[in-house]
Amino acid sequence: MSMDIHPTAIVAPGAQFGEDVSIGPFCVIGDNVKIGDRTRILTHVVIEGHTTIGTDCTVRNFANLGGPPHHTGYNGEPTELIIGDRNKIWEHVTMHIGTPGGGAVTRVGNDGMFMATSHVGHDCHVGDNVILAHSATLGGHVDVGDFVMVSGLAAVHQYCRVGRYSFIGGLAAVTKDVIPYGLVWGNHAHLEGLNLVGLKRRDFSRETISELRSAYRLLFAEEGTFQERLDDTSATFGHSAPVMEIIDFIRAVANRPLCLPEREV
Repeated sequence: MSMDIHPTAIVAPGAQFGEDVSIGPFCVIGDNVKIGDRTRILTHVVIEGHTTIGTDCTVRNFANLGGPPHHTGYNGEPTELIIGDRNKIWEHVTMHIGTPGGGAVTRVGNDGMFMATSHVGHDCHVGDNVILAHSATLGGHVDVGDFVMVSGLAAVHQYCRVGRYSFIGGLAAVTKDVIPYGLVWGNHAHLEGLNLVGLKRRDFSRETISELRSAYRLLFAEEGTFQERLDDTSATFGHSAPVMEIIDFIRAVANRPLCLPEREV
């Protein structure tokens, strides 16, 4: 097995490595760590706990992965952090293991970018192609869908759900669930519209974007009750998978508060 471990690195005997793994100067790798093929750990990185990192990842200076959760009920149980493939993890990023009461696993998908000082809290489930910008923070138990962008200094409160392809603006304080394709900002964050720039960049068709905009206007209009508008939107746009993703997202957890527009759409 081909490996490159710097002589100043401290690697526990139980750590497991794939092919062509690189461990840089002054890193500390714990006994229950597994690192996949071609992953590069640069310098002064600490990887502890029951942590698994996939293939072709890069972990930059002073990141700390697999540390204990910031949870008063945690008593050292062997919970996990599982990170997928091709992730870019930048300086001073922190990702914590899960808690027994929260499912015991913090899970990060593939192809993500986690910029300097961003944080993934215990028991989070983060999808694929997610970007956390500088100092973006996910509290415990946050569920983030694929292709989400969380801008700099934004924070997502514990237990929030953030739907696929949504965009969270800089400095936002998100305390309520964010619909798929939504665009939110503010303190506390409110729904500002749809993430149109992100949808265009992800090659959504003009027809799909037009349907989403029409459904958004119907769903968040002032007329009728929200339940009536939800039913009307479902009946009108039942043929549209992206619109129904929003409807299903809202209906899935009825007791969760939802980010809403501040003004009439």
